[in-house]
Amino acid sequence: MAQEVQQENKMGILPVPKLLFQMALPVIISMLIQALYNVVDSMFVAKINENALTAVSLVFPVQNLLIAISAGTGVGINSLLSRSLGAKEFKRANDAALNGIFLALISSVIFAVVGVLAAGPFFSFQTTDPEIHKYGVQYMTVICALCVGVFMQITFERLLQSTGKTLFTMISQGTGAIINIIFDPILIFGLFGFPEMGVIGAAVATVAGQIFGMFLGLFFNLKFNHELRLSLRGFRPRLSIIKGIYAVGVPSIIMQAIGSVMTFGMNKILMQFTSTAAAVFGVYFKLNSFVFMPIFGLNNAMVPIVAYNYGARQRKRIMHTIRLSIITAVCFMLVGIACFVFIPDVLLGIFEASENMLAIGVPALRTICISFVFAGPCIILSSVFQALGNGLYSLWISFARQLVVILPAAYILAQCFGLAAVWWSIPLAELVSISLTLLLFQRIYRQKLANL
Repeated sequence: MAQEVQQENKMGILPVPKLLFQMALPVIISMLIQALYNVVDSMFVAKINENALTAVSLVFPVQNLLIAISAGTGVGINSLLSRSLGAKEFKRANDAALNGIFLALISSVIFAVVGVLAAGPFFSFQTTDPEIHKYGVQYMTVICALCVGVFMQITFERLLQSTGKTLFTMISQGTGAIINIIFDPILIFGLFGFPEMGVIGAAVATVAGQIFGMFLGLFFNLKFNHELRLSLRGFRPRLSIIKGIYAVGVPSIIMQAIGSVMTFGMNKILMQFTSTAAAVFGVYFKLNSFVFMPIFGLNNAMVPIVAYNYGARQRKRIMHTIRLSIITAVCFMLVGIACFVFIPDVLLGIFEASENMLAIGVPALRTICISFVFAGPCIILSSVFQALGNGLYSLWISFARQLVVILPAAYILAQCFGLAAVWWSIPLAELVSISLTLLLFQRIYRQKLANL
């Protein structure tokens, strides 16, 4: 019993550096494995041909929307559950978990139906190339039809993170990613007696890893997450709990979904020059995941710590966590900048880059990475807003960055100065974003933290 009480309260008593990195390190490792399988997926698809890589890149907005809904709902679950634990409201915490699982299941069914039906029209709108169209519809259909894996995997991982058991999230996510990496070449090229499935094989390998991670996450919650009792016996959806989840979750969903709109719009702008430019943009997202995924892992650990200590009214611990998270994020970003500036040709070579792709991609990566300077602190502070129940602030920032600045700037630069200028829209947007973020953080500090 004493051990359970200590586990329950560790977010309020352990030294902040030890707590943050103890919780963040497993998630960061699992996120890096996740980034690795994203790169490996595209690396093997690129070996089919450049059109296959372009097709998978064009599906990225759909995959991003899928993750936006599942991860955004997870942020709402995480925030409500952690705040409830911090305030010692254990029944409310358990209700948050059960209603979160219910929402993930309903969302996966809706997304599967809509995604499969929309695959053909989605690609008809983007390209007239029949091969890109065929590859894209194949990949998108499989990803959407079996999306229950990613919805439930993310939900179960958020439950573990909310109670401080991030080691298990590393195992479930990492194992799913490794399965994807192993089965990618096997199913794409038909090794060891398996049929050669091409782009469909890449999609099947992805969803197989997600479904395995889902079952592993469920097992860890049932076996080790003693703060929660995940029994559906007598379960009824509770509107008040669902509202509490979506109060934080919906702004987060919209915020990440805006990224899908931005990516879709950028692909349309880039495709007017050449499909290779869209492939470069897709490759950029795969590569930058090695820089951003660790920061998102840090966020996943930071949110329950900030939320718990806000519920416990511990301002000093909150501010210590925020400062340490920002410093860590900036260090990750500096490493990313160094890689994008000094070895962009090596990075693009991973994806069988042609001379044309290198000519477009090398200056693109060097230009875009300027935005990393501002992105790290912005990501951390946006998650602080979510942890404190002000997810709407994060939404405003994302909307300003990706729709108000990036897309209009990219369109104007494309029309006036050509393809090479389009990439400057991203650093410009990030500069606007960090300015707005700092103003909003000053506001929320005065309203919620200063008087704790």
